[in-house]
Amino acid sequence: MAPIFSNKRLIVLLVCIIVLVALIGYSMSERRDMSLPEQLLHDSVGFVQSAFSRPAHLAAGFFETVNDMRTVYEENKVLKSHLDDYASLQVELSELRRTNEELEASLGLQDSEALNASSLRPARMISRSPDRWTEYIGIDKGARHGIEEDMAVITSKGLIGKVRDVSQLTSTVQLLSDQDRTNRISAFVDGDDSVYGFIEGISDETGYLQFMKIDIDAEIEEGMTVVTSGLGGVFPSGLVIGEIVAHETDEFGLTQQAYVEPSADFNHLNHVMVVERQAPGLEPEIDPENEDD
Repeated sequence: MAPIFSNKRLIVLLVCIIVLVALIGYSMSERRDMSLPEQLLHDSVGFVQSAFSRPAHLAAGFFETVNDMRTVYEENKVLKSHLDDYASLQVELSELRRTNEELEASLGLQDSEALNASSLRPARMISRSPDRWTEYIGIDKGARHGIEEDMAVITSKGLIGKVRDVSQLTSTVQLLSDQDRTNRISAFVDGDDSVYGFIEGISDETGYLQFMKIDIDAEIEEGMTVVTSGLGGVFPSGLVIGEIVAHETDEFGLTQQAYVEPSADFNHLNHVMVVERQAPGLEPEIDPENEDD
């Protein structure tokens, strides 16, 4: 029985080898159509790949989207910081331009006829009274810099007030718009005929300076320029105060009053100048007998 069983095994082995060779030869032959087993195997593998690839792509896309959002967020933060820097630079540039314009305009004041007997001391505003009723500002110049009480304070556009209090390093300036009744400045209309009056604070109703005590017969018109008269020896004459925008008879019908729009902008003060007037007639007298000494 053993030899027969051994022969069966040999026969089975030979048959398997023949089938394998036949399959190899068949698979290596040129053909365009897949066999049914190959199609089943190919479709099964494709289905499994498709089932696993979709979640994999979704997961990869999710993490990629999260990463993109993170990148966009960081870029947005950088851009916002650049915008903040740009805005601050724009503000600084505007401030520098305005300061430069003020300083350039101030240079021309030395040649003006109104200040030919005066000297200017530049100063900078360092504080302002929060009370609307009392209009004061602080400047960074004081007695050590030659500042004295009642000196006129101007900008490149016109008169803004006078020095009220002086310390060694700083001073307080009372603006023309202050409501104090003692805040009175002699002024006149710059025209063919001299029309005098007093600037007495600001009108709550109109928001303009009040030009009071004008002669009832004086002829004044809108658009006329109001300047300091120089009377009293406190202010130099010819400092521009503003322009008349309206006028009327006072409540008693005895004088006229006008409303003046200030030439200087009291709400945007930065660089100012204190006017030190060299009063005429104070030069030392020369004794004729000692003239040759």
